Amino acid sequence: MKRKGLIALAVTAVLTMGAVSFDAWAAEGWEQSGNTWVYYDSSGSKMTNVWKKGADNFWRYLNSNGEMAVNSWVENTYYVDSNGILVTDKWMKFQDNGSSNYKWYYFGSSGKAIMDNWSKINNKWYYFDSNGEMQTGWILDDMYYTGTDGAMRTGWQKLFPPDSNYDSGRISPGDSDDGKNWYYFNDNGKKFVPKDISGDYASYKIDGIAYCFDSEGALQTGWKNVGVDNAEHEIQNYKYYDSNGKMRVGWYSVEPPQDISGYEENVEWFYFSTAGVPKAGPKEGEASTKDIVKINDKNYLFNNLGNPVYGLQKVFIGGSSDYTAFYFGDKQTSTMQKGRIKVVEGDGSDATYYFSNSGRGYTGVKDGYLYYMGKLQRAEDGNKYEPIAIPTGSTKTTYVVNASGRVSKNTTVKSADGVKYKTGSNGNLIKVDDENPSGNEGRTPTEPAWK
Repeated sequence: MKRKGLIALAVTAVLTMGAVSFDAWAAEGWEQSGNTWVYYDSSGSKMTNVWKKGADNFWRYLNSNGEMAVNSWVENTYYVDSNGILVTDKWMKFQDNGSSNYKWYYFGSSGKAIMDNWSKINNKWYYFDSNGEMQTGWILDDMYYTGTDGAMRTGWQKLFPPDSNYDSGRISPGDSDDGKNWYYFNDNGKKFVPKDISGDYASYKIDGIAYCFDSEGALQTGWKNVGVDNAEHEIQNYKYYDSNGKMRVGWYSVEPPQDISGYEENVEWFYFSTAGVPKAGPKEGEASTKDIVKINDKNYLFNNLGNPVYGLQKVFIGGSSDYTAFYFGDKQTSTMQKGRIKVVEGDGSDATYYFSNSGRGYTGVKDGYLYYMGKLQRAEDGNKYEPIAIPTGSTKTTYVVNASGRVSKNTTVKSADGVKYKTGSNGNLIKVDDENPSGNEGRTPTEPAWK
């Protein structure tokens, strides 16, 4: 009780020091009235619904009864404390009527509660609604996020989606954070949301690193259809984003997109350009030499699904209708091969091939053997020697080969049926039974057995 008396005396002092006495009944200023204070004007009337300063230079408010307001809102905008002093530059929390919840408010230097606006307080941004209540969680059409402390978040934040039933920010120890998404908020606190989405999603660079977001701004991972301009093949509308959200570049072995069918395996190899676009080419059997790409000094040919092809491949020369064989090794290798190689053809049989330094199947005589589109040409079973006519542009050259495919040069040999063939220095046919060739000698060479 003694402490309360001291406080009352102090309040009396600061309120009455400034009072001006005119006469016994007309003194303008503060006066204690029971347990409260009133303010009389120069005519001796109580002042109501008005702000007045005490001798301590703090503002106080006289209510409709003329009494100094304490612990109460004024005009739904200001607040006075237990001493009736206008609250300024201060946080205040008030309990909701009939609940255990509290609401936070901030009163600026003028004493007004911040309402329907952002305010920077101690270098942090806060948002207050039209009632002055500090907001938490997703706000303003879910474009901003404020933590449980009300402070605006920027940068990367892992959060429950705005429409989630979870209580965002309130997680008990041991709770899983499943259901949360990563979002990115710019320095001004605004969530990044793609403006133009040509596919299902859109890519966006943050600090020079490309990420993928959906229309709500949630970070995406895995295969995503981002809709690449001028994509020639369906797979090229897709990009792949790692578990950390970063766009994948370079070689990567992964399950193909579920939306695209036709893959041989559950896991396939893909090569992503620096723009994240998978390399792809025509369907197998429709590719040309222009589709062959060099990656790290190795040559690859990609199919329309974005996988590097392997095995024996029919490849057209440039933009022409001419074609030849290329060999890209087994599935693990999938790179263009050169030189003399034993190849498993499309029909499952083995055959010897020779591929030039450009990877093309060789046509003509190489190291004493005859090849066509890379495939070794042999005399058919039962024939010791056989003429084979190799097309060379608009003409053809006929060579005589034995059962192993070796070319007979500068010699005369007989076939199994007794036909005599004389050959020149390069193995070309120059006489048939001592007669000049008619031009119809020699069978058509055997083409590669394509897949």
